[in-house]
Amino acid sequence: MAIDHIRYDLLAQDALRGLVRKVLADAAKSGLPGEHHFSISFRTDAEGVKMSPRLREQFPHEMTIILQYQFWDLKVTDTGFEVGLSFGGVPEKLGIPFAAIKSFFDPSVQFGLQFETIEAEAAPAADQPAATATAEATPVEITPAPAAPKKAEAEADKPSGEVVRLDRFRKK
Repeated sequence: MAIDHIRYDLLAQDALRGLVRKVLADAAKSGLPGEHHFSISFRTDAEGVKMSPRLREQFPHEMTIILQYQFWDLKVTDTGFEVGLSFGGVPEKLGIPFAAIKSFFDPSVQFGLQFETIEAEAAPAADQPAATATAEATPVEITPAPAAPKKAEAEADKPSGEVVRLDRFRKK
């Protein structure tokens, strides 16, 4: 197998993170349109993540936030975003680099992206094909779950359904 010197996997991942950047920048400028809202999972232990020691203790590795009704001061830069949220009634400011995002999901239209990260500098072992050392961002197709009852409204904001990888449809 030929070695991918261009690293298309990393270029595709960067492009899809750019999509998240654009959507968040539009929301920061104009608010959330219609019923759109975002569920964003990120690595709390990633370089550049800013959060209080209290939250870092609660979520040492990963955290999911929902940007829907109660968030403020959403600011987007080329490398990440900052947002104010309330956790247990305590206001907090989070700083999240785009590189730390593991998934982005808009339940209102069943659109999601899942990012799998492996260090870009990691070289494949001599006996391993280059394709095994990849970082990819895969658009996911979500099969809608049945409507949740009203009292479980908080649970309805969580992504549900089957994740389908694009690799399944690629010709080999």
